Amino acid sequence: MNAPRRALVLIDVQQEYFDGPLNVQYPPRDASLARILHALDAAARVDMPVVSVQHEFPEGAPVFAAGSAGWKLHPEVERRVGPTAKRVTKSFSDIFASTGLAAWFRENEIDTLTLVGYMTNNCVLSTAAAAEPLGLAIEVLSDATGAIHLANEAGTASARQVHETLMALLHSNWAAVTTTDAWTSAVTKEDGLAKSDLVTSATQGRAAH
Repeated sequence: MNAPRRALVLIDVQQEYFDGPLNVQYPPRDASLARILHALDAAARVDMPVVSVQHEFPEGAPVFAAGSAGWKLHPEVERRVGPTAKRVTKSFSDIFASTGLAAWFRENEIDTLTLVGYMTNNCVLSTAAAAEPLGLAIEVLSDATGAIHLANEAGTASARQVHETLMALLHSNWAAVTTTDAWTSAVTKEDGLAKSDLVTSATQGRAAH
């Protein structure tokens, strides 16, 4: 098996998730941020391409308004994202719509995307699903992503419930889910990471319950 040709994709590691109604709750945002920075350092050691994505709405929007304080990358991430990183803005949940990134990955012969950032329950999930028809393998770092508490007319779920459920869901079909440390080891060895599948996950789920 050929070594995966990876890119580290930072999804919306923006101030909006650290100060405001979208505060990441689980894993704790400071802990997930530390893991994101660790992944960035690991990518730098092997010259892995880095893509920094920022969600952007027009000026005056309540969140992610272009140029606003909440729109900016977290300062620790900004310091580490070098001049060679690919930077894009998006206005949809997944990173591919209207960004040109699918073509950029093809042009740079990248076949595996490692996703870190926010939120598990929105942009990480939708990006992993959107990558399937593009033929791109997805890795998700469970401790370098994060979710929020949710409550609406359909029900309620804690951030931990949301995050842990979606990690199991993603690993069952769309992504190889792992920790930052395990991913760093795989990157050093140029190894790929395996995901599960729906049949195996269903069989194991039935046995567990």
